[in-house]
Amino acid sequence: MSDVRPVLVLTHAPSEGPGLIGPALDAPLRVRTVVDVADPLLPDPDEVAGIVVMGGWMDADDDLHHPGLAAERALLARAVAQDVPVLGVCLGAQLLAMALGGRLLRRHGTEVGFGPVDVVADDLVLGPLGARPTVLHWHADAVELPPDATLLASTEVTPVQAFRRGSALGVQFHLELEPAMLDLWLQTPEMVAGLDDDEIATIREDGRTHLPALVPAARKVVEVFAEQVRLRG
Repeated sequence: MSDVRPVLVLTHAPSEGPGLIGPALDAPLRVRTVVDVADPLLPDPDEVAGIVVMGGWMDADDDLHHPGLAAERALLARAVAQDVPVLGVCLGAQLLAMALGGRLLRRHGTEVGFGPVDVVADDLVLGPLGARPTVLHWHADAVELPPDATLLASTEVTPVQAFRRGSALGVQFHLELEPAMLDLWLQTPEMVAGLDDDEIATIREDGRTHLPALVPAARKVVEVFAEQVRLRG
């Protein structure tokens, strides 16, 4: 097993780990947090079987305060050029879009809580979610569709909810969520800043309603991504 290439997982906040993505990958993981490192030592795309980039509370273009973001974007650009499977979630999707030439739209529109997305194009990996899944949103920034990318999902507030370019899939909503992770987020001050008690209660109750269907579908999404990783690994 020593010659099996790992999957690199880039995280940006203690509460926003890979969640259900890690176990569903069924692959060795190398979890790194380099967001505040000016010149981080990151593997070459040839050294990994895939890359997963998770969420975080910072802006995807805030290199001044979080200098590691520039290195992450550069790595993602090289990875897609080398056909490495990439999955970007929330902030990770924004970093991916910027790496591919898209523009970040700060404070484009806030979406926090469970709500539907419209899937507008077929995609092998995203397919198990169905045509109009109810997912968890937790963002204020958005992105423009990168050049030569395919729009996969959209909402009225956030036109680019998911996209694909080559080997890379970006999703603005949270695929990684499990009930325990949602409980953690609702107890994390940085996550619930700006939410009142009623809004927090609504998200908690909506989680009980929607996660029983969302979690199995999300696992299937990651399993399809994992197959791409295995073919490379």
